[in-house]
Amino acid sequence: MIPFNKPYMTGKELWYVSQAHASGHLAGDGIFTKKCNAWLEQRIGCQKALLTHSCTAALEMAAILANIQPGDEIIMPSYTFVSTANAFALRGGTPVFVDIRPDTFNIDETLIEAAITPKTRAIVAVHYAGVSCEMDAIMSIAERHNLLVIEDAAQGIMSSYKGRPLGSIGHLAALSFHETKNIISGEGGALLINTPRFAEQAEIIREKGTNRSLFFRGQVDKYTWVDFGSSYLPSELIAAFLWAQMEEADAITKRRLDIWEAYHDSFEALEMGGEIRRPIIPLDCTHNAHMYYLLLSGLDKRTSFIDALRQRGIGTVFHYVPLDSSPMGVKCGRKSGALTQTKLLSERLVRLPLWLGLEEFQSEVIRQVIAEL
Repeated sequence: MIPFNKPYMTGKELWYVSQAHASGHLAGDGIFTKKCNAWLEQRIGCQKALLTHSCTAALEMAAILANIQPGDEIIMPSYTFVSTANAFALRGGTPVFVDIRPDTFNIDETLIEAAITPKTRAIVAVHYAGVSCEMDAIMSIAERHNLLVIEDAAQGIMSSYKGRPLGSIGHLAALSFHETKNIISGEGGALLINTPRFAEQAEIIREKGTNRSLFFRGQVDKYTWVDFGSSYLPSELIAAFLWAQMEEADAITKRRLDIWEAYHDSFEALEMGGEIRRPIIPLDCTHNAHMYYLLLSGLDKRTSFIDALRQRGIGTVFHYVPLDSSPMGVKCGRKSGALTQTKLLSERLVRLPLWLGLEEFQSEVIRQVIAEL
């Protein structure tokens, strides 16, 4: 069986975990957490980075920082993971679903302004497959309407937009280090802060609503409960594992890009023949090879394709079911427009295996895909 995903280890993860254990500090914010935060701040260029136990946690923190209240509206694509909407719905917010672009599967920036009402508080830009949204247009809209922009960059580590790393453009951003992502810690995430006024409050939210971080820096003589918050820190063991991955981030990205390019070159003839459509990367975007997908002719074709590849021992999968069609999406959110592209494209997309080590088997995957199409 050639699985859809296989978590990669650099070889240093368990050594660093053992170092964390030997230090006697297993809870969050030890030396490895600080190394990871500093790496993110340096590589992404955000003003502050805070590791969290998941990208979901980072999005929940962003919703608290945005002061989302019951009835507030948050604009986002329907074609995204449930955490994008759930983080705001938990605060009583209303997700407002906007259609996606047919080229990148990102939110269609030309439809955002029509979705804005007096209740709108934020725009969530989800960078699908590690390919950036049209951030200049989104930031301009947000500035005109005094809205926050939150980048859901769960898939976006090591990607950029016009030379700017994803996560450094919006007011806030969230990353994922889930085992399906490029750089992993099993479960894990980070909140990135690009607006100074959020920095101290973010630390408080992450520390269960206490000013514990200020206490450890000697800025207060005792810590206490001062705001809303929860337990969003990862353990030092998670951070130690992640640090091994961050050290090899450039090498990991290069290998993934090589796999991505091998797919892309191999399927050019199929696209020229009208059998499939390959991913489209805008010229001003640099991607991280988070995933490789194909667009097939329709839902029936995709279903038969996935079944056929499974019988041949190759794991291929579709992706999101649009949130606007889900029970909670209907209950908690609303649609802005018809979401035509969201429905059509979500039924056609299939993702191919992409993981380090696939190089040995990729020619067989390509051969079987071509044979089936």
